[in-house]
Amino acid sequence: MTPLDKPLRREVAIDDVLYTLTIDPDGLTLVEKGKRKGIVLAWNDLLSGDAGLAAALQASTEEKTR
Repeated sequence: MTPLDKPLRREVAIDDVLYTLTIDPDGLTLVEKGKRKGIVLAWNDLLSGDAGLAAALQASTEEKTR
């Protein structure tokens, strides 16, 4: 198996909007193409089942900063 020791980036289209998915040793990051901020999901949150809670919390804090 190849270890994940550096970021792996891929482009993905969701509802005709382009995003960049970055998979790295810390977790996953999904950012709309051309933007700086996106959704960050740590591996520990995914494993503990807190992934939905972490994503919702991050989304709610981003709405307040807009």
